[in-house]
Amino acid sequence: MSDSKITDLRTILAGSQMLFVAFGALVLMPLLTGLNPSVALFTAGMGTLLFHWVTKNTVPVFLASSFVFIAPITYSTQTWGVSATMGALFAAGVVYMLLAVMVKVKGSGFMHRIMPPVVTGPVIMVIGLGLAPIAVNMAMGKTGDGAIELFPYKDAMIVSMAALLTTLLVATMAKGIFRLVPILAGVLVGYLVANTMGMVDMTKVSEAPVFAIPEFVMPEFHLAAILFMLPVAIAPAIEHVGDVLAIGNVTGKDYLKKPGLHRTLFGDGIATSAASLFGGPPNTTYSEVTGAVMLTKAFNPKIMLWASAFAILLAFVSKFGVLLQTIPAPVMGGILILLFGSIASVGLNTLIKARVDLGEQRNLVIVSTTLVFGIGGMAVGSGDLNLQGVSLCGLIAIALNLVLPMPKASSDDLHEEEAVVKDMVDHSR
Repeated sequence: MSDSKITDLRTILAGSQMLFVAFGALVLMPLLTGLNPSVALFTAGMGTLLFHWVTKNTVPVFLASSFVFIAPITYSTQTWGVSATMGALFAAGVVYMLLAVMVKVKGSGFMHRIMPPVVTGPVIMVIGLGLAPIAVNMAMGKTGDGAIELFPYKDAMIVSMAALLTTLLVATMAKGIFRLVPILAGVLVGYLVANTMGMVDMTKVSEAPVFAIPEFVMPEFHLAAILFMLPVAIAPAIEHVGDVLAIGNVTGKDYLKKPGLHRTLFGDGIATSAASLFGGPPNTTYSEVTGAVMLTKAFNPKIMLWASAFAILLAFVSKFGVLLQTIPAPVMGGILILLFGSIASVGLNTLIKARVDLGEQRNLVIVSTTLVFGIGGMAVGSGDLNLQGVSLCGLIAIALNLVLPMPKASSDDLHEEEAVVKDMVDHSR
C-alpha cells in the first residue's frame, strides 16, 4: 500500500474517532428536547461541512448540538410547536451571521464592549442553573418538569447514579482518548444497568427498518417564537470566540486573523440556520473534539470532513436512531447533573478569569439581577409575546452594562495606585 493511501486511511479513521468523541453530547441534546437524534446527526455533519466551506477548510473543528438552547427549545416547542421553533432557530443563526458582518466591519472588540464577562458570565450560569431541576427530576425517574413519574424512585436512582458515577470517573481518572468520552461512557453503563432492570423497551427498534430517511421538519416563522429565541444567541456567540482561541492555542495558529473571526462566526451561524431547515438543533463548535485534536495532534481539517460524512451516513441508519430514543430518562438525568453543573461552572469561571470585582456595586448589580431574573423565572410580557429565562436575562444584562455608568477611580484610589507604582520602581532599582 502506498504512503498516500496509508495517509488517507489514517485520515478516515481519525474522522470516525472524532465523531466517537462528539457522539454522546451530540445525540443527548435532541433526546432532551424531543428532537430526532437521526436528524441531529445529519445536521451536525451538514453544519460542519458548511462551516469548513465558509472558513476555507482551515480550522480543525466539528460542530454539533448546542446545549445552550435546551431550555429555550423545550419551552418553545411546548408553546409554539417544533416547526415554529425551527423558524426561530433559523433567525438565531441569522443573528450569528449579522454579528459576523459587524465583526468584519468594526473588528472583534465591539463584541467585548457590548458583552463583556460581567454580562456573559451570569448568563451562562443561568443556562446551567436554570436547567438543574430538569436533571434532578429525570434522575429521580420523572419527566423533566416533574409532573409524571416514569419509573419507580428506587430503580431510577440506581440507574442515574450508576450513569453519574461512570461519567465522573471517566472524566477524572481515564487516560488518553477515553478521558474525552465521559458522556458516552455514562450513557453506555447507565443503559446496561437500566436494561438489566427492565427499563428498556426494544419493541420499536425491532419494528423499525434498517435504513430510512430521517424525519425532517420544515420550519415555520412565528414572530413570538422568534422574539423569544433571538436573545439566546448572545451567550454562544461569545462562547464561540473562546472556542476559536482554544483550538488556536492547540494548533499554534491565530484563527482570529486567518480565516478571521468573522468567517468562523458566520460559519457557526450558517450551520445553525441550515440545521433548522431540516428540524435539527443549533450547531456549535465542540470542546470535546478540540481536546481530541490536542491529544492526537490531528491538526488536518480534512479529518473533520470525514467525521461529517460518517455522521450523515449514520443518520440514515433508522434502527440506530430508534435505539437512541430508548435511552431511559434516569440515564440522561444522571449525566445531566454533571453536565448542567459544568455549564454553570463555566459561567462562574468566566467571571473569575476576567477578575470581575463583585465588590464594585455596578458589577454586583448586573450579576445579581441577571441571576435572579434568569433562575427565578421572571417573565416580561403577556400571552405569546413574552420574554423569560435566558432570553430575558441576556437582554437585561446587556442593557444594564450599557446604561449603568462605569465607576470612576477616586483620588484615594489614584494615590494608592501611584504608591504601588512607586514601590515597584524603587524595588526594581
